[in-house]
Amino acid sequence: MAIWKRVKVGDFLFEREGRYKPDAQEIEGLQRIDKIDFSGNFHIANKPSKTDMILIKSGDLVISGINVAKGALGVYHGQNDVTATIHYSSYTFDESKVSVEYFKRFLKSPLFIQLLKEQVKGGIKTEIKPKHLLPLEILMPEKEEQLTILKQFQCIENEDSELKSELTHQQSLLKKLRQQILQEAIEGKLTANWRAKNPDAEPARELLKRIFDEKEKLFNANQIKAQKRLPPISEEEKPFELPHGWEWCQLNDVIYENPRNGYSPKTVDFPTQTKTLKLGATTTGKFIDSEIKYINEEIPKDSFLWLKDRDILIQRGNSMDFVGVSAIYHGEESSFIYPDLMMKLKPVSSISEVYLHHVLMSIYCREYFRKNATGAQKSMPKINQATVSGAKIPLCSKAEQDVIVGKVKNLLALCDQLENQIRQNQSHAEQFMQAVLKEAFSQRTETPPASELKKAAHA
Repeated sequence: MAIWKRVKVGDFLFEREGRYKPDAQEIEGLQRIDKIDFSGNFHIANKPSKTDMILIKSGDLVISGINVAKGALGVYHGQNDVTATIHYSSYTFDESKVSVEYFKRFLKSPLFIQLLKEQVKGGIKTEIKPKHLLPLEILMPEKEEQLTILKQFQCIENEDSELKSELTHQQSLLKKLRQQILQEAIEGKLTANWRAKNPDAEPARELLKRIFDEKEKLFNANQIKAQKRLPPISEEEKPFELPHGWEWCQLNDVIYENPRNGYSPKTVDFPTQTKTLKLGATTTGKFIDSEIKYINEEIPKDSFLWLKDRDILIQRGNSMDFVGVSAIYHGEESSFIYPDLMMKLKPVSSISEVYLHHVLMSIYCREYFRKNATGAQKSMPKINQATVSGAKIPLCSKAEQDVIVGKVKNLLALCDQLENQIRQNQSHAEQFMQAVLKEAFSQRTETPPASELKKAAHA
């Protein structure tokens, strides 16, 4: 077997010299690299920069100093010269000594990370510059052996890519399954057998009358504010057919008051007594109490801004993927306020807040919010209070709501198990590639035979 030689990276890799001010004539009119993604793809833009720049020519190896070990590097093959900020570095290389594709894989290996930890202060967290990379000493096979190892890598990477693609596809199917479960729940399909066994369940029409009476009493006692009267739902407006005993109503019919937007004062970077939510607190559809900021302002304890148990928060402004997404707050009063880009509503006591949340997160309702968002061509589409208040809600008896909630909980728990398995498989795929990289570039004096790479792949 051929002997691996100890060489410095600078023996075969050469920095392209030159540093330019952003307005230098030498780089005037050139596009610049906006980023290199973790798959090694270049993203070119015309963005201006206030940072000093470097020049990059076709065939150069370009490395992101911040994310090189994650794969943010590649050979630039564009026809025209481009620039990049000094957070990148650009190199020519001696093709007789190194396969750049082989070397790119070395830069993703555990050995490279270990070398950085040993020789560079701050290790991989340091922004890697030529002065860090070029003096590193590594064991290097001859070019012919590099190509042999590279070929084996490419076979394994193809298999790994197919596996990851399949796992991503499974995640997409699982997301659709979750949506379908909610849709079938609010169409009454999950509880058809229950209704057959419980023909005497209270019709939704009677439930709505009781809700109306309760709200009228609370209004007369000055405990809630008046709600805007909405026109009745016509037959043409009903989104889909409901089971016998169900009724279409509007969201305002089953909440105590009109939805209210939050408040977004200036935040501070130190802890205070008042926590306000980030949008990330609800974007998953579940309330995440760690997604907070602080404000240095006292909010009166009787303010509507404070969340109370059973409150539902709806994102009124976000990207089209998240506008209208909602989450339920189950927790102590006066712990959080909510921002202007959310609105809050309180379900009446005779409505399951979990069932109502299922309706709001269903395929039908998510499409309704997207369709009625304003500013859809802008970066921040929004829905208003009228859109939310007028959302059409399929209503059944409280008893059937509770049955639906139980069935959905069990079905989504199975989805959670499937998702955990997919994540484990994704983690195993990453570990598998790290094992291959570790075996291929481990410190040794002999070339690792292809058979050992195969063993690593199945480790």
